[in-house]
Amino acid sequence: MARKTIFITGGASGIGRAVAQRFAQGGWFVGLADIDEGGMAATAALLPAGHISCHRLDVRDRAAWDTALADCAASSGGLIDVVFNNAGIPLGGAIIDLTPEEIERTLDINMKGVIFGAQAAYPWLKRSGPGSVLLNTASAAGIYGTPGASVYSATKFGVRAITESLDGEWAGDGICVRSLMPGFIETPLLDHATNRASNEDIRTRVVSAGLEITPVSDVAEAAWAAVHGDKLHTLVGKTARKLAFASRWMPGSLRKQMRSSARPLGK
Repeated sequence: MARKTIFITGGASGIGRAVAQRFAQGGWFVGLADIDEGGMAATAALLPAGHISCHRLDVRDRAAWDTALADCAASSGGLIDVVFNNAGIPLGGAIIDLTPEEIERTLDINMKGVIFGAQAAYPWLKRSGPGSVLLNTASAAGIYGTPGASVYSATKFGVRAITESLDGEWAGDGICVRSLMPGFIETPLLDHATNRASNEDIRTRVVSAGLEITPVSDVAEAAWAAVHGDKLHTLVGKTARKLAFASRWMPGSLRKQMRSSARPLGK
């Protein structure tokens, strides 16, 4: 069988790096994309030589998507079987305290970047034939709106909506569309402040709220399962599973809990 190819945004660290390692272990060619070239090089060093390519990509740049995907295909043998729309940034805090620049950057990367990625990926996934996959990183924050993370939640609800829409829109082309919906994952993003005005990192807030942090390897295995399975949305971690259960079966209790929550992502 011909070697398959996955193109991963946000491949310099965290979920992107873990997924790159998992698919490389499965014998896949891995195309890494990120604005962090040093981080990409570090990820590449963990993968088998000759089975990788690296591409500097700002997901907000539509034309750059076309260039990066074409370069990846040229390196991998002409086809791309999976595009992993993974790049994203966190943002927490009371909505009235967020700056327009913070809001616009989060919307541009988390939403516009995913939309541009889908547009650019389409011809490559269609060319690869039935069974190709667009995989999007959503979040548990896309299951129920999270207090203190209104903008971030909005972007992840958007990623969920894009996934569901394209699952129907591209079905006739033989392209599968999937999402991952993780809770708080052990990645470097946890060590970032929730917003520019905060001196407290996300990890501290999550731990103080009593929420679990899921190993990034769990997300990598979930990505492998999503690409090879039939689930539209794949929940990752206890927080995501509990939130999905409560939103379906106990919406009143969940609303009450959210109204009195510790708000781990913000005020």
